[in-house]
Amino acid sequence: MGETETMPSPDWSLSLHASIHEIGAEAWDACAGADNPFVSFGFLSALEDSGSVADRSGWLVRHAALRAPDGSIAALAPLYGKSHSWGEYVFDQNWARAYEAAGGRYYPKFVCAVPFSPVPGPRLLLRSDLPDPQGVAQALAAALIQATAQLGLSSLHANFCDAASLDAFTGAGYLPRTGLQYHWQNNGYTTFDDFLAALSSRKRKSIRKERSAAQSCDLTFSTLRGDDITPEDWKAFYRFYQSTIDRKWGSAYLTERFFPMLSERLGDRVVLMMAHHDGKAVAGALNLMGTDALFGRNWGCEGDWPFLHFELCYYRAIAFAIEHGLSRVEAGAQGEHKIQRGYLPSFTHSAHAILDPGLRQAVAAFVEEERTALQAEAAELLTLSPYRHGESG
Repeated sequence: MGETETMPSPDWSLSLHASIHEIGAEAWDACAGADNPFVSFGFLSALEDSGSVADRSGWLVRHAALRAPDGSIAALAPLYGKSHSWGEYVFDQNWARAYEAAGGRYYPKFVCAVPFSPVPGPRLLLRSDLPDPQGVAQALAAALIQATAQLGLSSLHANFCDAASLDAFTGAGYLPRTGLQYHWQNNGYTTFDDFLAALSSRKRKSIRKERSAAQSCDLTFSTLRGDDITPEDWKAFYRFYQSTIDRKWGSAYLTERFFPMLSERLGDRVVLMMAHHDGKAVAGALNLMGTDALFGRNWGCEGDWPFLHFELCYYRAIAFAIEHGLSRVEAGAQGEHKIQRGYLPSFTHSAHAILDPGLRQAVAAFVEEERTALQAEAAELLTLSPYRHGESG
């Protein structure tokens, strides 16, 4: 696709690209920065090159580049054309059904997001040397609406935005939407026992009992990074990934090639926690490490091992974050059981440009009601906090 015809400023231009390789690693990472691995060239190119993101999976790559008057790339957005709403984790299927029942055409649509990854982060990626970064971000957000309209699409959805991206999107007229996840916060702990000491006595004993049960099954645990992860480790992990997907009646979006490719491109930022029994890998949890956070992503196991999920995905993630001085662990959505293990409710945000005025009005009313309900739900969930009075986790 070529440049859009209208721009917020006549001196700037927007172009859409069918592959991240059209932009290149240097230009992409100059905008993406190093804080969040999910928006890096390494992660997104691995999705494309492994065939995980492709036309066959309904993710049509259309990355957006905002160019300054001298032709240099000032800002980028990971952008995809979608003919469905799977793999996004921000659910709009009810909007689609209602719109189509009224005679509208909801698909195709644009999604500004990281495929298959409900991880908050920047969605408008900016060069660090811009004199007016927020102005450029808002210009890109506005240009994306123009591209959406010119291509005849119904809408554009920016999922799991960080605060700066959300401000730019809402400044350009997008509707904000709130979601809920569970994150662990490091309150200056230097050991896992420091974290336990912040909990109520009953919760502290419960976690110790769970860890003891998991560790008494003749399992051995290892945390692997970068070159320490072998092809055999990835083959085992892919089996775990597929078995988990099969049990949940989901779709295995990520191909077998994706995981070793990710490891090769992101190096030590890939953190694979494995459990073995009698020398055989029986479970694994994949995390990515940012500059200040550990992001839990995929997990799977073979066999029935009491409390192994909690040990491998939650407790070992906390221990790793403490050891490496990270401020938080993001364990994603779903599961009130995470609260009892120190992961408290945390709001996430998305932004939605709905072109049809009638649909926009209906969606605006929905997201406002949803926001109020989620705030009440989060307040109620916080009453389940395992932390002693006065501790926030």
